[in-house]
Amino acid sequence: MKSNDSLWSQADRLAMTEALQLARQGQFTARPNPMVGCVLVKNNEVIGRGWHQKAGLAHAEINALASVSGKASGATCYVTLEPCAHQGKTGPCAKALIDAGVKKVIAAMEDPNPLVAGKGFQILLDAGVEVEYGLMEQQAQELNKGFVSRFTRKRPWVTCKLAMSIDGRTALASGESQWITGAAARSDVQKLRAKQDAIMTGVGTVLRDNPSLNIRSKDVIPSEELKKSTENWFEVATKIGFKQPARVLFDRHASANIEAKIFNDNAQVYWVTNGAELPEKKNLVLVKARPKLVETMEYLADLGMNNVLLESGHQLAGEFIQQGLIDELIVYMAPKLMGNHGKGLFELNIETMQQNIHLALKDIRQLGDDIRLVYEIKE
Repeated sequence: MKSNDSLWSQADRLAMTEALQLARQGQFTARPNPMVGCVLVKNNEVIGRGWHQKAGLAHAEINALASVSGKASGATCYVTLEPCAHQGKTGPCAKALIDAGVKKVIAAMEDPNPLVAGKGFQILLDAGVEVEYGLMEQQAQELNKGFVSRFTRKRPWVTCKLAMSIDGRTALASGESQWITGAAARSDVQKLRAKQDAIMTGVGTVLRDNPSLNIRSKDVIPSEELKKSTENWFEVATKIGFKQPARVLFDRHASANIEAKIFNDNAQVYWVTNGAELPEKKNLVLVKARPKLVETMEYLADLGMNNVLLESGHQLAGEFIQQGLIDELIVYMAPKLMGNHGKGLFELNIETMQQNIHLALKDIRQLGDDIRLVYEIKE
């Protein structure tokens, strides 16, 4: 069933490219489900399109089938993820494709979820539907790397976001850090947050800065995906059913004030402590601190979280990177100098060049006067 990537035709690639573009439209609302797009082709023409908007609503294949009003018989279905085989909040997509008379399914990748994992393909094959997968597999896995991580590594994909001056300082010696970057970079952070299942921070950041860690629509620049719309991405996502990411607060001694901004909306807050008694508050969950951070990450994966964002000071960020738990590092660098006494990015105990942590640069772009650098940690 899995085909060599070099064997696909240009028409196949164009159809899957469109399916991937459709899938990205769910980047702010599909969580904790994966982003999925679907294109139906018949007689060499695209006749139907669909994408998964929100957990609990119809999957991409169902939306694509609905768009052709029963005319999918004999069509080829291009979908970015293996059609589901189980009954969840919606019915199995594999069966829906069979009932619609689709003759062939070409998927980008197999579903890593053990509830599906080849079962969707097998249902289709048993019904006489041709099945192939592997077309643009790398792009599909990159699109849903958090979802893949949750099932293959049993933990979410962890992104660490930092803002720094050109001399590598995240705050002055006093702790003052607002604002290092400009409006365009801060707007970009809003979109980065909106893609997360949770935003994590430490008690030091809460005590010092009292951040809300929420997504705000004010002054947000429209995203590339929605730039043709007269509305900004936040307004569009809200109409579909956007919800604020959960917050995870690492605070072993429960030192944070319950009146802190992090607690003052309807988002779920997971307060990681050593078991101190916490006040009763809606949407507040007490989480027993584990000896290793990876155990807390596994707990978040068990909750269904695919992607989490770390926004913290240098101490907690250092703990995460030393324990091998940061997958992606996003640094916003401002054209400022903050001096020798400012705080650095990470608190790391590195004594020799052999202990250096190596990074792979994935993307670089200018946002206003600032530069955004995206790295993955090299293993």
